[in-house]
Amino acid sequence: MAVLVKNALIFDGSGKPPFKSDILISGQRIARLGSFSLSSAEKKIDARGQMVTPGFIDINNSSDHYLTLFSETGQTNLLKQGITTIIGGQAGSSLAPLIDGSLRSIRKWADPSLINVNWRSVGEFLKVLKQRKLSVNFGTLIGHSTIRRALIGEDLRDLTDKELKVFNYLLEMGLSEGAFGFSTGLTYVHSHNTPFQEIEILAKTVAKFKAIYATQLRNYGEGLDQAITETLNLAKKTGVNVEINHFQPLKDYKENYQKAIVLIEKEKPRANINFDLTTGEANLIEIYTLLPEWVRHGNLEIMLRNITTANIRERILKTLEKYPAEDLTIAQVPAILKFLIGKSIRQFSQSQNLKPAEAILKLMELTQLKAGLWYKNIDQEVWQQTLFSENTIIASKEPTKFLNLNPLEKIIVKITSLPSHKFGIWGRGLIREGYYADLVIFRDNQPSEVLVNGSLVLENGEPQKVLAGKVLKHFA
Repeated sequence: MAVLVKNALIFDGSGKPPFKSDILISGQRIARLGSFSLSSAEKKIDARGQMVTPGFIDINNSSDHYLTLFSETGQTNLLKQGITTIIGGQAGSSLAPLIDGSLRSIRKWADPSLINVNWRSVGEFLKVLKQRKLSVNFGTLIGHSTIRRALIGEDLRDLTDKELKVFNYLLEMGLSEGAFGFSTGLTYVHSHNTPFQEIEILAKTVAKFKAIYATQLRNYGEGLDQAITETLNLAKKTGVNVEINHFQPLKDYKENYQKAIVLIEKEKPRANINFDLTTGEANLIEIYTLLPEWVRHGNLEIMLRNITTANIRERILKTLEKYPAEDLTIAQVPAILKFLIGKSIRQFSQSQNLKPAEAILKLMELTQLKAGLWYKNIDQEVWQQTLFSENTIIASKEPTKFLNLNPLEKIIVKITSLPSHKFGIWGRGLIREGYYADLVIFRDNQPSEVLVNGSLVLENGEPQKVLAGKVLKHFA
């Protein structure tokens, strides 16, 4: 079916100023830009005076971690933010490849028993998703922790030469089957002490496939200097294309962050590195990361045992006292506790008649450490400065919050064509003839109509029962 978007004010994703044009869509792609009669198409959308952009691309998405790829195939919350393409497999955890069929690497986010796993390889996983269908386009990275934990379980040790060879083989297979790259979550317990040499070997394989290495750094605070130096060295030694996730300026480490930005920009000719920012208000963190580092050893069960052991508990409480209760808001909890979402730790502590530190510990116990918090620890001034760095990609479930910033055409680039180019998501991220018709039409500064591959999936702000998304593959 042909679709005609009339009288659009187009921000095409290239960074150039907006221009007025009609958009004629044939099938899944943009056929022509120009001026067309109403008889040119069966479906007409009047966009007079309205902003039209390419569909937003979220290259740091967690819909797979929370298994909403299966429970919420419509992905309504994403569509209402104008997001049409997502990349999963972040933070070292992916849904494939699975050596033993276990999804243990995502259990900090969701209950793996909620779905039946009927795949092993990346290719099989993508085939399952293609058969199930989604409303958005989806591609995946390969998670470091997913493979590592399948090989050695919960052990915190170096891989043997044989294990590393098996790991590298699985990585090669997954990349050849269409994964967009490889991710590490070096912030987390099971990956934090992974040797540089292991990552270097695997990054060389990723570079061979011209794919992405996405990483959560070992440290974003006091040890940020060393973490950035390590990542720069990796990029220079292997030639791998690097994306640093959640690269937010923390209030207490402003100078460390600014120094890291200078280093990245200085080494840009020799190290292909970008980083992503989310909304500048707060970081989304796993609740167990509030625990002191000496407690964060072993799996969730071990950490839970630690926080309920009397003498350890008292030491933990003293550490937790440093977190401002009003700056922590409950964002994600198991379904049975969803009534807590949106409450600050201050509110939660008052309702429980507990001190804030005690309330944090109680929430850890209630959720079995499977809670997420919004933490207002971002330096707003530095965040604003960093947003317009040429190396910044916007990766957020709420990209519309960025649309009040100027110049708007430069902001749109960071949510559309820049992530598309960085990750090799070809045919998307621009409003251009021949490109896929992933489009967002705004009314009153909110997405009103959203098209995915030429199909209207959101109309008048309401989701349509149309699963038009594609499973995306990356090939060198």
